[in-house]
This record gives sequence, structure tokens and C-alpha cells, in this order.
Amino acid sequence: MKKKIAIIGAGIAGLTLANLIKQNSEHVFMLYEKQESLSLEEGYGIQLGVNSIKILNKIGFNKINIEKIFNPKGVDFYDIQNKKICDLDLTQFNTEENKYTTLQRSTLIEFLKDDIYTQHLRFGKKIKEVSELKGKILIKFDDNTNDLVDIVVGADGIFSNTRSFFEKKKNEPKFKKAVAVRAILKSKSELDIDEQKISLLMGKNCHIVIYPVNKNKELNVVSIIRQKKYEPDNIKSIVENVLTQNPKMEKIFANDLKVWPLYSTTEILPSTNSKVFYIGDAFNGFLPTLAQGAGQSIESAYELFNLLRSQKNDIQKSYYQERLKRAKIIRKRSNFNFIAFHFSSSILQAIRNFFMKILIKRKSFVSAYLKIVYKN
Repeated sequence: MKKKIAIIGAGIAGLTLANLIKQNSEHVFMLYEKQESLSLEEGYGIQLGVNSIKILNKIGFNKINIEKIFNPKGVDFYDIQNKKICDLDLTQFNTEENKYTTLQRSTLIEFLKDDIYTQHLRFGKKIKEVSELKGKILIKFDDNTNDLVDIVVGADGIFSNTRSFFEKKKNEPKFKKAVAVRAILKSKSELDIDEQKISLLMGKNCHIVIYPVNKNKELNVVSIIRQKKYEPDNIKSIVENVLTQNPKMEKIFANDLKVWPLYSTTEILPSTNSKVFYIGDAFNGFLPTLAQGAGQSIESAYELFNLLRSQKNDIQKSYYQERLKRAKIIRKRSNFNFIAFHFSSSILQAIRNFFMKILIKRKSFVSAYLKIVYKN
């Protein structure tokens, strides 16, 4: 029996679910986005493990223009002075069809929107009211339109507006007293790094990740910097923490910078309505220190899609238990990295670096810590 689905939010999670339903299901759906358009500016980079690529390939990602993506060979770990500590081979997680991939977020959004844009996407739609009517959910939008659906999927980010209409218990995201500063570089500047790999530089209360996002060797740079307060108009002061540790970074921060605060979800809560599901950051917001934000958006969409396709009557419990198990693994490692990457003590940094050199060579450790994350 066909079900009508309303997907709220046209980010990576919502668009992935929409594509999966359109290409592999008879369900009827509409994707609602509160903004007036999709942001297709160049934007920042994202990393996708083989777990994500395998899912995306089911909807045609393997046919994307290869000039717009990159397959890094590994990760080089450095201290903030650009002295190499050790390296990780990322190709060990790859298969012939599914490879660790970096690209600009806008490239992925452009790909995901193509089959959805005309018939299945409505802009300027912000929920005003919801109610239950004859076993269905009536959604009223603030432009005086409405939709009567069987299922609502909240895919509207960590500050999910959808949650506020269906959940009595609030789950306010917590500011992590850190900010992300991003830029796109045309060259590696004065840094001694391998442009074929992801470079991770760790310093006092900060770390920097640099990686290629396409075959043109454009590099995405993201700096996670500890800050007690978020002051977007004072970027110079924010990056000063990095520059005092390595003045060579000055050319990087001379570029056009974007800055925003880091939040994560304090609890992972189930939906209290059997007809309402949350995917992506609306389910749980992760710190970016495991580079799995986009990946988990894709994974959660795929998990929910498979359950919707199963035609089972009550899938809420199955979805929550499966997603909770996965989210806990990602959150635990992301939080650990957030601490380990930012040691302020030189002694702790030296101990961390010593153990990294040893552990990263051990297949048992790599498998236990990372292979489970990049499961294929």
C-alpha cells in the first residue's frame, strides 16, 4: 500500500532519502524546504567514507563527473609546526566500486537535487501547525498551504523545527565552546603537505584539516578552534590562537573565511510519534572530528528508506534502535578526537603522538577504531 511522506528539509539527509524513494519505491513524497532556494555556492568540503559512497552509488553517484571529486590516498598527521607524526592508509577501506571521497558540499547537493528539483521540491515552506486527522498527520505551513500525509521525516538539521512540533521533551544542542573556520585554497601555500592526502595538523586548543575537493587541486581548509564565546565579527582574534603557534598559517587565513559555532546534541532521543522520524543532524548532531556528519546523514536516510520499503506496520522501534547503536559509535569517537586533537599540554601532546605512531600501524586497532566506522 502506497504511503504519502513529507520530508522536511532539503539538505544532504532529506535529498538522499528523496532520491532513494523516487528511484526504488512506489511511495508518494514531497520535500519541503523553508529557504527560498538551495545554496549551490562553492561552499566547504565534505568527506565521505565507503559506507556513504556505497549508498550514493545506488542512486547513480558513480556516474558523477570525476573531475569534481577526489579520492585521497590517506591521512597524514602533523603537529601544528607541520612536523609529520604518522600516516594512515585510507585505501585499505576501499573497494573497486566504493572509495573514500572528498568533494565540495555543493557538488553533492547539485547531484542529489537533479531528479527531485522540479516535481518533488517545494521552497519557502515553514511548518506553522501540525495535527492528527483520521490516522494521518496534517501539516499546515505559514504560507497557508497544507499537506495530509502518512509519515513525516524531519531532516531539518540540528536545530530541527520539526522536533519542536512533535516532541514535548526538548533536546537543545550544546555549544561546544569551539568554532569552525573554513576557506578554500588554490594551492598548499607554504605548508609542506602531500596534496594527494588529507592533512591533519594538531595544536594547542585547535586542529586544522586540509584536503583536496576536486581534480583541480583546490583544497578545503577547516580549523576547529576552542573559543569560550562565538564572536563572528572578530575572526582575526579567533585565528590568532593558530598563528601564534605557526605563523606560516597566515597565508591560509588571508583568504575569504567563513566561521560558525560548533554544536552537538546532548542526548539521542527517539520520536514519541510512530508516524514521525528524524534523520541526519535532526536525529543527532555530531562534532566534525570524525568527518562523519554528511556520511551519517546519508546512512540514516538509507536505514529509514529500507524500513519504509519493508511495509512493516511499526518500524519506529527498529529504526531508533539501529540508528542509536550506530550514532553512539560515531559520537564516542568524535568526542574522543575532539579532546585528543586539542591537548594544550606539551607533555600530553608528546604522549599522544607517541601512541599514535604505534597504534596506527596495528591493524587490530585501525579495524576496531575506524573500520567499523567506514563499514562497507
